[in-house]
Amino acid sequence: MARGKKGRAVSGILVVNKPLGLSSNQVLQRVKFLFGAQKAGHTGALDPLATGVLPICLGEATKFSQLLLESDKGYDTTALLGEIRSSGDGEGEVIATAEVPPLTHAEVEAVLDRFRGAVEQVPPMFSALKLDGKPLYELARQGMSEEDIRAVAEKKRRIITIYELLLREQRATELDLSVRCSKGTYIRTLVEDIGQAIGCGAYVSKLHRTLCGPYHAGQMVTLEQVQDAAEQGHDALDALLLPTETALPDWPEVALTLAEADKILHGQPVSTGLPASPSVQLWAVESGVRQLLGIGRIDEGKVKPQRLLQVTLP
Repeated sequence: MARGKKGRAVSGILVVNKPLGLSSNQVLQRVKFLFGAQKAGHTGALDPLATGVLPICLGEATKFSQLLLESDKGYDTTALLGEIRSSGDGEGEVIATAEVPPLTHAEVEAVLDRFRGAVEQVPPMFSALKLDGKPLYELARQGMSEEDIRAVAEKKRRIITIYELLLREQRATELDLSVRCSKGTYIRTLVEDIGQAIGCGAYVSKLHRTLCGPYHAGQMVTLEQVQDAAEQGHDALDALLLPTETALPDWPEVALTLAEADKILHGQPVSTGLPASPSVQLWAVESGVRQLLGIGRIDEGKVKPQRLLQVTLP
């Protein structure tokens, strides 16, 4: 006899303010436990030394977690000038130091302007990129040579986009920056490259994520708030969740009758007069009913499902 799934079939998005010192997976497991959820997944890891926006997808919302992984991000970070560290952040060993030159605001802005727009990046050695299934940071800690790891990272060189890079505050040896960037951007690398451009090196001493796709800092809850809600019961917990559809990008919506929706849920395409589109939201809309079915595409005059939720039509 097949075993039933353990936990509640609860779905939605919880935007957690990841605390300092915990890994993203530790936060994920804590949330999953408190909600008693069958399924849960996060939408892009933050380092233990980072804080801020960490959307946790529960239940059916996990089907859209990849969309959030590929979304734009925003960060507030502090670059500490005059030191280069092995990991690019405060956790690493100091491998070089240099005197920080006196810098005017205009001089810093001139450096920052070189990193706005399309920028080429080499991922840091202490990153989640993998070789033969193992993250580079794990290989580094297992003794793989720095030269070999750098060679792997160099092969992963990519173009990222810095949409916004603001200097919020400047001190003698620190720069407070706000960044809005494309997926795959490493803030540690950005800060290291800025330090190199200044001529003294730099590392990330603070990192706080402010944006992840459509989710922002104003929506965050703390683990303490989740714990308090758990003590009050499922209704209090579920009130913290944002609807699953909030994870979807601003794609065109396709309204389907209940009969058409039933076909879509069975994997069958539906004819439409709408123009071709690679990405659309699929909704059942009829007689006051408005229900998200999932995502799909329009091709050759037909709506074709790609990622569907488990829903029950009226």
